[in-house]
Amino acid sequence: MARDLGTDTKIGRLDRIAMWLSAACVVHCLATAILVAVLSTAGGILGSPLIHETGLVLAIALGCVAFGRGIVAHRRVLPTVLGGTGLSLMMAALVVAHAGGHLVESALTIVGVAVLAAGHALNRHPHR
Repeated sequence: MARDLGTDTKIGRLDRIAMWLSAACVVHCLATAILVAVLSTAGGILGSPLIHETGLVLAIALGCVAFGRGIVAHRRVLPTVLGGTGLSLMMAALVVAHAGGHLVESALTIVGVAVLAAGHALNRHPHR
């Protein structure tokens, strides 16, 4: 029985493709399991109230120092008022988180951070 060399080459190529497809399947399955595990863990950590409370404490500490120096340097109160308003909105988000919806908590946090950042931006420029 004579074998056709062309047919063997085609079969070999199909086998290599099938093996690569099998390997890709294994990688996909493992990557999916690992990704789901990492995301669920990260979600639990990042959603922890401790992270939010620690971030707020750091924001308050940095704000006190930065806005205090700003008032001494350029004697403008507006940046400090904006910073205080932003920090207050961020604090309100922590209270709302326990009482109700995540949408209100997220909105308060985002607006608070934006107002705080605006206060810091004004605080950086003494003559505006």
